[in-house]
Amino acid sequence: MNSAPKSCKPILKRAAGALLTLLLALPAAAQAPADEAALWAALAGGGHAALMRHALAPGTGDPPGFRIDDCTTQRNLSPAGRRQARALGERFREHGATDVAVFSSLWCRCLETARLLELGEVTPLPALNSFFRDRSREAARSAALRRLIAEHAGGRSLVLVTHQVNITALTGVFPNSGEIVVVHLEGDRLRVVGRIR
Repeated sequence: MNSAPKSCKPILKRAAGALLTLLLALPAAAQAPADEAALWAALAGGGHAALMRHALAPGTGDPPGFRIDDCTTQRNLSPAGRRQARALGERFREHGATDVAVFSSLWCRCLETARLLELGEVTPLPALNSFFRDRSREAARSAALRRLIAEHAGGRSLVLVTHQVNITALTGVFPNSGEIVVVHLEGDRLRVVGRIR
């Protein structure tokens, strides 16, 4: 039985589409503080990795001719990015997630973010370097990060400060600046546990 007149069908379709969009958006919008607390607890408990995009650094990519050993040639953290990195470090401490191993891309914006977290020694790690300009490096860098995460699976959690492209390649998530994607290795599969925005 089709009780709706044909002229109402487009309106009903749009209404159903809008309702579906709203329902799909609810879980993301309703990520309660309890959910975020569970992510911090997972990091504090060990065996997880926080894939963290560097803090705010205005722009995209790096200027032509940039050099990895010269911060003046790169896109760097803004004052707001430095404040963001310090605030993120404070959040780690507030939630007791301080017994962590911190690794960083060699890009200056990542190293500065990692150091401003003040969570301990920062180990520069080429596997975390961006492949934004050279996608042929994606597979090797992603494989190296999976190995690192596997090596620490039963120990303390990792904080891996890197770039959007690296995180997206590993997880499918497109993180904002300063966002953390918490992952856990389950067998051979890297599972996204959640996001701390």
